[in-house]
Amino acid sequence: MSAKHHTYTLGIEEEFAIVDPLTRELRSHIQEILEGGKVLLKEQIKPEMHQSVVELGTEICDSIDHARKHVIELRSKLAELAGRSGMKIASVGTHPFSHWRDQLITEGERYREIVKDMQHLARANLIFGLHVHVGIPSRESAIHVMNQARYFLPHIYALSVNSPFWVGQNTGLKGYRLKVFERFPRTGIPDAFESLSEYEDFCKLLVKTGCIDNPKKIWWDIRLHPFFDTLEVRVCDAQSRVDDTLAIAGLIQAMVAKLYKLLRQNTTFRVYRRRLLDENRWRAARYGIDGKLIDFGREEEVETRSLLNELLEFVSTEVAELGSAREMAHIERIMREGTGADRQLAAFARTQDMKAVVDQIVEETYEGLNAPVA
Repeated sequence: MSAKHHTYTLGIEEEFAIVDPLTRELRSHIQEILEGGKVLLKEQIKPEMHQSVVELGTEICDSIDHARKHVIELRSKLAELAGRSGMKIASVGTHPFSHWRDQLITEGERYREIVKDMQHLARANLIFGLHVHVGIPSRESAIHVMNQARYFLPHIYALSVNSPFWVGQNTGLKGYRLKVFERFPRTGIPDAFESLSEYEDFCKLLVKTGCIDNPKKIWWDIRLHPFFDTLEVRVCDAQSRVDDTLAIAGLIQAMVAKLYKLLRQNTTFRVYRRRLLDENRWRAARYGIDGKLIDFGREEEVETRSLLNELLEFVSTEVAELGSAREMAHIERIMREGTGADRQLAAFARTQDMKAVVDQIVEETYEGLNAPVA
C-alpha cells in the first residue's frame, strides 16, 4: 500500500479499576474476571500488575468509527463480566481513595520480576492509563514523527487529566498519575533520535547491559512500538467517558497523520529539547486545561485552551480526511465543560464525599454502553 493511501490505523488500550459498588473501594478481582473473560473477550483482555486492574485492547481499527464501536463493545462486555460477581468497572487515572498497600499483586513471573526490580515503586504504581497506537507505514519516518509529536504531548495530557486525588487526598494537581509513574525509570518524554538506527542501537544497548530484557520496558510518553509498526502515545490518563477516549484518540491520530504528511513534503516541524518540553508537561499535570503552556516559538506563556485551538486548526484537514469531526467537536466540549479531573473536583466540592466521586466516575464509565445480554 502506498503511503498516500495509507490509513492511520488505530489501536486503543484502556486500563480499568475494578470497584466494589458498596464500599466503592478497589477489589483485587482480576482472576474471576479473567476466567469469564477468556470466552467473552479472548485476547483483548489482559491482567495488569495489581489484581484490581484490568486492561482492554481493541483490534486494529481502520477508522475512528470502527474504534468507537469496538471500545463500546469491549467496555460493555467487561461491565457485564464484572457485574456477574457484583462488581463495577471504573475508568479513571487514579482511584480517589483506595490505598495501593491493600491491593494484591497479580500472580506470574513477569509481575514478580517487576516487583523484585522496582520494589516499593512497583507496589505503589496503582494507576490507570489510556494508550493510543497509530499505524505508520515506515519505521524510519515514524522516528521523525515521534521526535516532532513530543511537542504536543503536554497539550494532549492537559485534555486527558483525570487523576486529582491520591489515597484520599486532593493532590492539588489535575494529573497526579504522571507523577506516580515517572518514579519508574525510562518514563517521561524521550529525547529526540537522529534516526531509526540510533533508536534501535539504544534499545539493543539497554538489553545487552541487562537494564531491560525487552524494549517494552521502555515506558515513555510516546514510543515507537518495538514489535508493531505503530507510534504509541502513552501519556494520557484513562478516560471515564467513551466519548472522551475516542476524542483524544482521534486527536492523536490526526496529529500523527499531519506530521507524517509534513515529513513527506519535506516540511519539518521544529524539534524541541526534552528539558523545555518537560516544563509544559509539568504545567499540564498541575493545571490541566486551566493553565498556560509555553509557546517556545514565541517564547511566551499562552493559555492552554488557546494552544489547543491552534492544534485543532493545525490538524483540521486531516480530521476531515479521517472522518473524525464528531470527535473534534467533543474536544471542544471538554475545553468548554472541563476535563475528567475538573468533574471529579466539582463532585467532591458538591458532596465532600470521596464515595460520591467514585459513583460519578462509575456512572460516566457506563455512559453509552450496550445493555447487558439477557
